[in-house]
Amino acid sequence: MAQIHIENVRKDFGSFNAVKSSTFTIEDGEFFMLLGPSGCGKTTTLRMMAGLELPTSGEIYIDGEEVGQKPASQRDIAFVFQMFALYPHMNVGKNISYPLRCQGMSKAAVKKKVGEIAEILGITDILNTPVGGLSGGDRQRVALGRAIVRDPKAFFMDEPLGALDAEFREHMSEELRALHDRMSATTVYVTHDQLEAMQMGDKIVVMNHGSVEQFGVPQDIYDWPATKFVAQFIGSPPMNFLDFNGMIGKGGSEVHLHETTMSIPKSIDGANGALSFGVRPEHVRLDDAAPYRGRVKATEYLGTTQIVTLETANGDLKARVASSDKVTVGDQTGLTFDPRTITLFDAETGAALRSQANEGVLIHG
Repeated sequence: MAQIHIENVRKDFGSFNAVKSSTFTIEDGEFFMLLGPSGCGKTTTLRMMAGLELPTSGEIYIDGEEVGQKPASQRDIAFVFQMFALYPHMNVGKNISYPLRCQGMSKAAVKKKVGEIAEILGITDILNTPVGGLSGGDRQRVALGRAIVRDPKAFFMDEPLGALDAEFREHMSEELRALHDRMSATTVYVTHDQLEAMQMGDKIVVMNHGSVEQFGVPQDIYDWPATKFVAQFIGSPPMNFLDFNGMIGKGGSEVHLHETTMSIPKSIDGANGALSFGVRPEHVRLDDAAPYRGRVKATEYLGTTQIVTLETANGDLKARVASSDKVTVGDQTGLTFDPRTITLFDAETGAALRSQANEGVLIHG
């Protein structure tokens, strides 16, 4: 397996800039997620790493070798597509063995290797079955088997579970992660599903409009988003934003959220004008004694929890509270926030004003 590094990689299609000078490193053995909405540049980035697209500029390194202008056949990688791309005239065993037969490997060696892969994937009993009659899950296992059978330096996967139903997709994501752990393989995986990325990834790159918005481990991206886009894209429901005008100095200051004062810690860089107060729904508490008020607009029962939508003087927000809490539409209630979980954003640029919970944000009347 191998480390993968891309440096200032850019891709243009005519006058359209699909990827804007991206730089990041995928460590040897990582399960690495490229996450973002449709059209953000994630698949184009993956295809450039795989050699299916050549970058307009920048460098791509696999195992220390610069491969940016080399075709896929010279990169020793394997690619798994969303739509399986199996050979319909071959059975399962022949589909898996095809890359080895193309390399001229002996029949005995091919049979042994295919048997090992089939055992790992749990498809030993269908090796002689035509692929046309297989379920979606089994077809994806065959596609994975064909990719991993020759021990490439890295695996590239473009939404490989996208064609499966929700229940089986969750099951296959668990299997994929377990397979990765057994093989210690370097894997780069494209998805638009933030739950899939958080569940499976060691590291995540979040992309938007061709740019890398944030790069890091799942918990840091969730807890301390670098931009409002990341805060909205990660999380269900996404982070709340309460907009206000204020002034924050490097020595600390106070701003007014309607009739409530916030004490801002010294660790925040200076900023003036339109700001956003970001808080996750699970970090909003309903407290009748709190000075900051909201009116309940709607409730959504989710079993162990409920999502409460509230109208405040600074905009609507959602709170995730216990389903046993008694909440009625039309009620007025106070709101408090866990000060360790607050992120402040520049409302115009969307950039976070802090990335660490060094000090609390204090709310008082």
